[in-house]
Amino acid sequence: MNKPTNIEPPKDGAKDESAKPKRGSLLERASGTFGFDKLAPAAVPDKLDSDKAKKFAPKRRMEAPAPAPAPAEAPRRRASDWIGEAATPDAAPAAAAPAAPAEPEGPAVSFTGAKREIVRSLLREQGLIDPDGGASMLLEEFRIVKRQVLASAKAAGSQHARRVLVCSPHPNEGKTFCALNLAIALAGERDMEVLLIDADFGKPSIMGKLGLDAGKGFMDVLADPSAHVEDYVVGTDIPGLFVLPAGQRTGRDSEYLASERTWSVLNRLTRGAPNRIIVFDSPPALAATPAAELAKHVGQALLVARADMTGRAALEDAIDLLSACPDIKLLLNDATFSPSGRKFGTYYGYGE
Repeated sequence: MNKPTNIEPPKDGAKDESAKPKRGSLLERASGTFGFDKLAPAAVPDKLDSDKAKKFAPKRRMEAPAPAPAPAEAPRRRASDWIGEAATPDAAPAAAAPAAPAEPEGPAVSFTGAKREIVRSLLREQGLIDPDGGASMLLEEFRIVKRQVLASAKAAGSQHARRVLVCSPHPNEGKTFCALNLAIALAGERDMEVLLIDADFGKPSIMGKLGLDAGKGFMDVLADPSAHVEDYVVGTDIPGLFVLPAGQRTGRDSEYLASERTWSVLNRLTRGAPNRIIVFDSPPALAATPAAELAKHVGQALLVARADMTGRAALEDAIDLLSACPDIKLLLNDATFSPSGRKFGTYYGYGE
């Protein structure tokens, strides 16, 4: 228990300052204990020295702004690259990539040869699309394929995208069957030309399956610099469908395909012809080298895989060989089972 203490008030208002020292504030006591210099603000001189002034507050000069310097020249850029356009101070340091040259309004090559008849019964016997037979399950299936091809060609908008390579890893997987049906389906489009090129120089079969006589063709054009490719194109009585035979076998197919002559011939076929599609039937990718060389000249490739026959390793190897093509699509052939149960063509009473 604490003992009470009597506190006497000062007499007559007298102030006894000597008896008890006046206690400072909390901040003052803390300053004395911890050495805060009583928290007094530092004295600021009226004018700083010149060195200190430069360090803390550089003096501003009211001067007219200097003109902006011309941009530095980009590495490896020559004055001739401007193509006559003078560089201005506010020009961008690096010029944009030059736009692709515009295509001429009309095709550089026109197909004006005589039309040859294709026997429709021969097409049906081989299981190919009959262009006069109406809707069928096979036609509907390849309509889906051609829509993908046309959509990719339109999206890219280049000559390369209008060149389509049809290939397979091994023989007997249906590449020629798919190339023929795709060409016939594409020819059914309004105002479209389809050129089917037999590029299987070792075992050409396109002309025989259409019932046409084989003659000089693609390889002869590549081997002869003076030859004109349009002179070897064969017209058919299927509207919009043209065929270019494989030509004479030389044994140096890959070397001819890798030459500048091939670029020149193919560019002439597609330049100025946005409504022309070129379809190549090439040899198998894992059996002959021309397929890999043709992949450098096309913008799309259809790699045919036969159901229950083509292995995954073969597909992967074929894709590696065709990797020069920017757009490779897989096409499943000879499939008898559909998980969704689709039956194209039966809706209109055909193909049942």
